[in-house]
Amino acid sequence: MNLSKSGNGGRFGSGLSLDPVRDWWAGAPGWTRWAVYLLLIVGALLLPNQSIGSFMAPSGSDWATMLSDQIAIYVLLGLGLNVVVGMAGLLDLGYVAFYAVGGYTIAIFATKYDWTFWETLVLAIVFSSLAGILLGAPTLRLRGDYLAIVTLGFGEIVKRTANNSSYVNGPRGIQGIPHPPTLSEFEIFGVQPLKYGLLDSRPYYYLLVFFIVLTIIFVRRLDKSRVGRAWASIREDEDAAELMGVPTFKFKLAAFAIGAAIGGSGGVVFAAKQTSILPDNFVFLVSALILAGVVLGGSGNMPGVMLGAFVVAWLPERFRGLQDYRMLIFGAALVLMMIFRPEGLWPSRQRKAELAEATGGMGAMGAEVAGPGQVAATEVDK
Repeated sequence: MNLSKSGNGGRFGSGLSLDPVRDWWAGAPGWTRWAVYLLLIVGALLLPNQSIGSFMAPSGSDWATMLSDQIAIYVLLGLGLNVVVGMAGLLDLGYVAFYAVGGYTIAIFATKYDWTFWETLVLAIVFSSLAGILLGAPTLRLRGDYLAIVTLGFGEIVKRTANNSSYVNGPRGIQGIPHPPTLSEFEIFGVQPLKYGLLDSRPYYYLLVFFIVLTIIFVRRLDKSRVGRAWASIREDEDAAELMGVPTFKFKLAAFAIGAAIGGSGGVVFAAKQTSILPDNFVFLVSALILAGVVLGGSGNMPGVMLGAFVVAWLPERFRGLQDYRMLIFGAALVLMMIFRPEGLWPSRQRKAELAEATGGMGAMGAEVAGPGQVAATEVDK
């Protein structure tokens, strides 16, 4: 007896296939992999070059500022949300709350208690993790749309609390947040990558690249461990995982805490770069766009998530000259993408197979009902 497959499952494999590249990568020797990693990091460090910005950024915009203020932040947040959504299969619509916790932590402790950037960074990661645990502990026994509604409410609670609290100046926010301390004034190719100030955005971008690389290493190690296997089993079938002895609640709580910590680190860099934050910096649209980047790129696959977050952050800014029409075009492109390639731009093989079987995680939303021309995954062949 086998689970029946989608009647139009071929559409999930339509378009450009990355399987030959994956096959080559699986058999590549260790030195080749390290060479590719090094080239990718060098490419990321060279990205702020103005020759690239001349066609990547709209006329009159600073490409390095786009990278540090939006694109790199969204990539980091996308990697954090991917732990929750892509790896553990939990739909979180309030992820911006952890981003806000990180931002307000440095804002409060740096301006009121004169803590340094690095001290508040550690504290923000701890506070964000605790926020993830406090949210998850009473709510992670919920599933699907119920969990999504609770997380959505949590995001709004954090924003409204900041907006109504005189301790953080309410809607006026907090100003005068100090930049990270300059670590060195050495110069390379006309850039001082460790000197943080107001005029040059590139050092903040390099700092975010450093955080992104650390996040990739950390999450990759988790994914290949017992924790990652537990998350995969929860994503595919939580009831079956629990019956097999997986402590599902504990691992879901860990996913929330880890994802929240990554989001909090992004909030710290954002606040230090801007030197001020407002409650309106942490609206629901940010959560929606980060989630869109995760789904668009390929939920569960880190390279795909990074690509999706890059596209979601870059496209609206690149076509800012179209004014209000840019968001209409952007929304239409997302809709078409989900129709013709619902598994994302760069899905993992496992995630692609789950979607083809209509058992694909994300709180099981959309997994219970078959689409047009499909047979439900729970139906069993006779």
